[in-house]
Parts: sequence; structure tokens; C-alpha cells
Amino acid sequence: MGRITRRIVAFGLAVVIGISFNGRATAQSTGQKTTADVALSGKMDRAFWIDQLDKLARPVLTNMAQDNLKKNMPVLVSKRSDNPEMRKNVAYLEVLGRTMSGIAPWLNLEGGDVHEVVLRNEFRQLALKSIANAVNPNANDYVEWYKGSQPLVDASYLALTFLRCPWLWEHLSETTRGQVVDGFKLTRKVTPVYNNWLLFSGMIEAFFCKFGYEWDGMRVDYAFRQTELWYVGDGYYSDGPQFHLDNYNSYVIHPYLAKMSEVFADKVPVLKDLTDKIKARNERYAIIQERLINSDGSYPATGRSIVYRGAAFQHLADMALRKQLPEQLKPAQIRCALTAVLKKTMLAPGTYTKDGWLNIGICGSQPDLADVYNNTGSLYICSNIFLPLGLPDTDEFWSGAPVDWTEKRIWNGEDVRGDHAL
Repeated sequence: MGRITRRIVAFGLAVVIGISFNGRATAQSTGQKTTADVALSGKMDRAFWIDQLDKLARPVLTNMAQDNLKKNMPVLVSKRSDNPEMRKNVAYLEVLGRTMSGIAPWLNLEGGDVHEVVLRNEFRQLALKSIANAVNPNANDYVEWYKGSQPLVDASYLALTFLRCPWLWEHLSETTRGQVVDGFKLTRKVTPVYNNWLLFSGMIEAFFCKFGYEWDGMRVDYAFRQTELWYVGDGYYSDGPQFHLDNYNSYVIHPYLAKMSEVFADKVPVLKDLTDKIKARNERYAIIQERLINSDGSYPATGRSIVYRGAAFQHLADMALRKQLPEQLKPAQIRCALTAVLKKTMLAPGTYTKDGWLNIGICGSQPDLADVYNNTGSLYICSNIFLPLGLPDTDEFWSGAPVDWTEKRIWNGEDVRGDHAL
């Protein structure tokens, strides 16, 4: 149990004891939830999430802020790696971009519990220093921006970071901003793979558009139009010409389309015909994602990249952050479901090495699950389950009474509304 969780548990015990001493019945004795119980439940869930965020991101950002990431981060690769040396070289941009993209909304938030504010301010400074080292050609931790094609992928996650957390961009030095832009421009030399990679190019152009740089309308228009041609129905896009039953609709496609649509809303004509479609599909896929979470927090381990753990639900987390959940999904319901996923994927023995770095796996250390391109850095995309931490603790996502998610209700014997295709 981490220090923040211990603090909230202590607070909760004090609340319960205080209620008891004041002569009012507690939930334990009556079976009913009091206002204090509801508030405590949300606080404890948020404390657990922040504890897990801290545990995941601290080794990455403390080392890179000190220019020691390449020195200290062990880089595991798949036993079937297609190019071990190259995969190790790109691991450092991967771990930075993917970690930051998930914690960005929390870094952009203001206010809240004093302990959380202190921790956020610490991580903001670590993030600024880490980014500065990643783009400084004279730093030990300067990352690979162009050799091979992989840097396009993870540069896009760093671009997404700035879109989710403008605070970071605003607080970088002018020198570092220029170096970030130079790095992003280098990725334009990469020809995207003919699948979800088109959206990686589009996300970097979204960054340029958002922050006042010249952007390439052709890359953006092509990404939207081609992805639309790959829509196969019921909220799912094919990841390229052929459909694959994997989690790339959540790892990339839906969250990227949502953010790009937001940035280019009045700038790309094709969105006049696509905006309503994207919104409806976003809602349907969120409903499907919620139903994929089993009563114990597990979920189907199908398709490639399953070692990305909680990133399988980036889309559901993103919809909660955006406050765009469909009416039938209550925010607290999603909090409870995602908390179960976090516990299932992050608390299993062997999830971390003895030095605090992620092992390859989905429920502990399971190296045989790795695909040929997986390495230690790529695992940190799981940070994207933390997106709702960008909502204040007063938001109903955190303050609402606990609500069981659909699979838990069904397998407890409750009568639940049936599911229907879009």
C-alpha cells in the first residue's frame, strides 16, 4: 500500500470512527451507505490510482530528468524480436511518449488535495526536465527521432501529450520548444504503415496546428478519409485493409480520431461529414469496452499488443475524461470498472522488476506474450488508463457512489438491459 493510499485509509477510519462516536449509525451497522461512505469510496479509489501512477511513472521521469534513463532503464525485448538492437534504441522515446500521454491530463489539472498538488508539482518539474533532455542533442538521454520508422509512433504520443496538457508546452523553454518541433519535423520523413499509423502522422500535424506552426493538410485529410474507409460497423474500424480482433481501436484509432477531430473541427472540410459519425461510433465503442470488463477486472486477451495492459481501455478512459460517455454509462460505474482493471493488471506478482520497471506481461511477468516489436518502453502505454485523473476530485466520476459495471451485474444475477448493435 502506497503512502497516498495509507493517508486516505487513515482518513476513512477517522471518518467512520467520528461518525460512530457522534452517535450516528455507520454503513457497517445498517447496511446503508452514508454520504461519508460515498465520499470516502471515491477518495480511496483516486488515492489508489495516484499511487499506481506514481509507481509507474516515477522511475521513468526521475531518471530522464537526471539524464540517466539510458544508463538505468533495463530494456527487455521480445524473445522473437524482429530487430533487437533497433528496438532497444527506440525504447527511450517510447517510454517517454507513452508514459506522458497517459498522465498528461493529471499534470494539466489544477487544485485538489494538498498532497496531490505537491505530487503533481513534483511530476511537472520532472516532466519538463525529461522532455528537455529527450530533445537536447547534447544530452545523454537524447532520443532517436528518425532511424527506422518506430519514432513516428512515439513522437505522436508525445504530440498527444502536449495536446492533453498545454501546461507543459507553455512552461518549456524557448530552446526546448524549438528542439521539440525539430524532432517532430524529422518524423515527416517516415512513410506511415498502411494502417493506424496514418493517424500518428495526423496527430503530429494536430500538434503543429494547435500551437501555431505550419501544418500539412494533406496528411490530415488522408488520415481521416482513409480511416473512414476502414470503418466496418458497430463502432469498430479495421486496422488497415483487413480486420483484426485486437485492441487497436482503443490503443490508437478512437482516441486519436477524437483528439484530431477536436483540433481540426473547423479547419478540415471532410469533418463536416464525419463529426457526427465519429461521435456515435465513439459512444458505441465505449459501451462495448465497458462490457468487455469481466466481473473480476479481467478482459479478453485477444490480438496483438496485449502486453499493453490497461491501455486496452484508453478509449473508455478518454470518453470519461471528455465527459462524453453515453447516457447508459454512469461515470462512477466506469471508475469502478477501470479500478478493477488496474488492480488486475498492475497488482499481480511480477508486474515490476525488483528495481521498479515494468515486466512484459498482462497479469505479472509473461514474456512469451510479447510481439516482435515489444520492448520495455512500449509497455508504458498502459499509463493511458489514468486519463480520468485529469478530472477534479469533485467530478461525479470520483465523487459518485460506487456502481457495479455491466458484467459484474449480469453475473451477479441482476436483470440488465440487453445490448444492441449501432
